[in-house]
Amino acid sequence: MPTPPYLMTGPNIAFWVLFGLFCLGEWATQFRSRMNRNGTRAERGGVLMVNVCEVGGQIVTFGLAQWHRADFVVGIWPAFGVGVGLMAAGIFIRDWSILTLGRFFTVDVRVHRNHTVVDSGPYRWVRHPSYTGLIMYNVGLGLALTNWAALAAMLLLPTVGLIVRIRSEERALVAQLGDDYRRFAGTRRRLLPGVW
Repeated sequence: MPTPPYLMTGPNIAFWVLFGLFCLGEWATQFRSRMNRNGTRAERGGVLMVNVCEVGGQIVTFGLAQWHRADFVVGIWPAFGVGVGLMAAGIFIRDWSILTLGRFFTVDVRVHRNHTVVDSGPYRWVRHPSYTGLIMYNVGLGLALTNWAALAAMLLLPTVGLIVRIRSEERALVAQLGDDYRRFAGTRRRLLPGVW
């Protein structure tokens, strides 16, 4: 039996629209960031790691979604609905985070002249809210496919890339921004308030 996104019914349009918006948004973010080459590049390799893990995770996830032995047996439509909701919330939080950073946002870590630590918007709660949004989107995608193997792949593969990236990014930010970033980091968790 096909999982919900592959059934061509009304609710599935939301899944495919969100998937398309996410892909277009990520492409636009990469393009915009390439136009913003101001500042000193403070970290190397992290962008490639995140992109390989995210795209690889999606390829593996869609492949595993075809393995019907791992399909959810009950709760398919509730899982699909929660998944689509998480996809939308993740896109919103990621975009809000990027907009809040404004000119300081780049896909590779760059420190600009007069760079300050941003602690407004979603940065009031966590240090890396755009990554929190990305993880929410990924979990939502895995849930919406209503397949345990797809959910595990979409949670694990991209998250490994993000954790490596976060550690590298934070080392670079401490080196470049010093005590300002240390103070900021000391008052909030990385991805999930009160957890990590």
